[in-house]
Amino acid sequence: MRRTVVIQPGIPSMFAYYFQLGLRSLRRNPMLTALMVMAIGFGVAASMTTYAVFRATSNNPIPQKSSQLFAVQVANWKPSDLDKGEPPNALSYTDASNLVRAHKALRESPMYPVAPSVIPADASKMPFNASAYAAYSDVFAMFDIPFLYGGPWGHDQDQAHGAVVVIGKALNDKLFGGANSVGREVDLDGHTYRVTGVMDTWNPQPLFFDPVNTQGFGDPVDLFLPFTRAIDMQMQTGGNNNCSTPADSGWDGWLRSECIWIAYWAELPTAADVAAYHRYLTGYAAEQQRAGRFTWAPNVRLRNVTQWLDFQHVVPPETKISLMVSLGFLLICLVNTVGLLLAKFMRRAPEIGVRRALGASRGTVYAQFLIEAGAVGLAGGVLGLLLTGVGVYGVGLVFSKDIARLATVDLSLVALTVLVAIGATVLAAFYPTWRAAQVQPAWQLKSN
Repeated sequence: MRRTVVIQPGIPSMFAYYFQLGLRSLRRNPMLTALMVMAIGFGVAASMTTYAVFRATSNNPIPQKSSQLFAVQVANWKPSDLDKGEPPNALSYTDASNLVRAHKALRESPMYPVAPSVIPADASKMPFNASAYAAYSDVFAMFDIPFLYGGPWGHDQDQAHGAVVVIGKALNDKLFGGANSVGREVDLDGHTYRVTGVMDTWNPQPLFFDPVNTQGFGDPVDLFLPFTRAIDMQMQTGGNNNCSTPADSGWDGWLRSECIWIAYWAELPTAADVAAYHRYLTGYAAEQQRAGRFTWAPNVRLRNVTQWLDFQHVVPPETKISLMVSLGFLLICLVNTVGLLLAKFMRRAPEIGVRRALGASRGTVYAQFLIEAGAVGLAGGVLGLLLTGVGVYGVGLVFSKDIARLATVDLSLVALTVLVAIGATVLAAFYPTWRAAQVQPAWQLKSN
C-alpha cells in the first residue's frame, strides 16, 4: 500500500508567501497605499520626535544611585517667607557648615557654583571663565565621577583648605593637550592650584546636583575645588543668592546671614539611614529653635534625585503637552488607516470568497491581511524615520539649545520607531481583517 505524505509549508515560508502577496496587493492601488504609508509615517514621526525630547529631559541621570542621593532642605526662613510651606531650595552658610561638621551621612557635601578665571600658562592665550563648583571631596565618590588620571583630593585637603583642584577632560585637553596633568598647576584668578585628578567625560543630564541654577541642563563641569578654599578666597556664588532679610555688609556679614545659596547632598544607602538622617535634621532644627535662631517649628525635607528633579520641575511642561498632542495625532492617523484598510480589504471580498471556497480558513485570511498591514507599517516606519530625523534636527526651533542637543536619533529610537509603526498598523488592521474574514463564500460565488 502506498501512502501519500503531505508536507505542510513551514512558518517562515508561509510568512514569506503572505508577505509577497501583501506587496502585490499594495502595488495594485499605489495611491491608497501611499495614503496609508503617509498617515502612519507622519503620525509616528510626530510622536517619536516629541518622545525623543521627553526622553532626554526626563532621563534618570544617575540610575545606579538616584534612590540613595538626597538633597537636604532646612527652613531657616519664617513660614510667611516660604512658598507653600516648603523650605528654601538651598542652605545658608551657617546650616551647611553645621551639617558638614556633624557628618551624619555616609558621604555628604555642600556645594555651590563659581566662575573663576583660568589663566593659561601660554601668555599668548586669553584667560577664560570655567564652569566650576566648590565642594568637599566626598562629592566624587558620592556622584560616581569617573577619573581619567589621578583622583580626588583627600579629606585632609578639605580640612587644610588646600589649593588643589580636579579638572575635567575638556579643560585638560585645552590646557595640557590631553596629557596626564596630575601634579601640574592651574592658575585660577591669579592663584595657583595643584591638579590632583582629571575627570573622564562626565555630564549627567539633567544636571541633578544643581537644577536650581542650571534649570537642569547645561555644559559639563570644568573643575571642582575645595569648598573651604573657595570660602577663604571669597569666591562669590555664580548661581542664585536669595535673602529673606538684608545681609550685613562684607564677606563675613554675608556668611553670617540667612541668605541661601548652597546646595547640600547626602548619600544615604538604606531606608534606615534616610530615617536616621531625617531625625537628625529635625533635631538640628529644634536645636536652632531652642537657641533662638529659629522661632518656628522644625521644617526639613529630604528628596532623592528623581524627587528633587520633579520638585524643581526640570522636565519642561511643554514637552509633556507636545507628547500628548503628538500621540493624539498618531491616534487620528491610525483611525484614518483603519478606514483605508477596511475599504481596501472589503474591495477584495470576491477574492476572499473564492479562497474560502477552495478551503482557506479564517486564520489564513487573518495571517495574510495582518502581514499585509505589517508591510504597510514597515513602509510607514521607514518614512517615519526620515521625518523623525528632520523633526529632531528642528527641535531647537521650539526648545532651548541645551535641551535640543540632548534629543538625538540613536539605535533605540530607530528600533522603537519601526516597532511602533508596524505594531500600530497591525493593531489598526484587526477590525478590517475581522470584517474581511467574515465574508461568506457562498454569497460571493452566487453574486459573481
